[in-house]
Amino acid sequence: MPKIKEPRYHKIAQDIAEAIVTKKFEVGQKLHARSTLAATFGVSAETARKAISVLADLDIVRPVHGSGVEVLSREKARDFLAQAKESRNLQETHSQIKALIAKQKENLTNLDESFSLLLDQTQRVRQQNPMSPFEYVPNNQSEKLNQSIGSLNIWQNTGATIIAILHNDNLILSPGPYANILPGDTIYFVGSDKSVEAMQQFFDGKQNNIK
Repeated sequence: MPKIKEPRYHKIAQDIAEAIVTKKFEVGQKLHARSTLAATFGVSAETARKAISVLADLDIVRPVHGSGVEVLSREKARDFLAQAKESRNLQETHSQIKALIAKQKENLTNLDESFSLLLDQTQRVRQQNPMSPFEYVPNNQSEKLNQSIGSLNIWQNTGATIIAILHNDNLILSPGPYANILPGDTIYFVGSDKSVEAMQQFFDGKQNNIK
């Protein structure tokens, strides 16, 4: 069963957002420089930079050249935390179901309850995003591999939003623009039927194995 692996910078972004929601950091407050934030959370300056970039993309904070980072919105920080929690809950439920399927002869009752829980959570997610995720494995010879999601401009080129990447046995949720797509990776994304075609053309130049 794949292990859930959340990017370190995404966890630090959540920690900063939590501090904003709990009013440890006030709206309008200037936070310390990235190097100080890195020391505060015990991570590298690059990890802190990526975390701030995630929050800046969501208009939760705003980097101010030469004077640190300004807190912009507590409400958007709360929304970010809620979305991250919902994604974790959904994936955890999916993993539980896969384990139960292997033991379905031993515990059919728990299997049914877990499917019901997954259905309830999926319905809540789809109220915000009605599109079902697609699964895609690019050809290992694709020239687009070994590059980051952001540098490839995947959303701009295909209209698809990547929600997870399966690398070996590690499932990376909400990978963000700085995650690389490597040979053998399975990409999970949401989008329209046109996005499905666009992803095929973008990576391989032909229709491939999108489910």
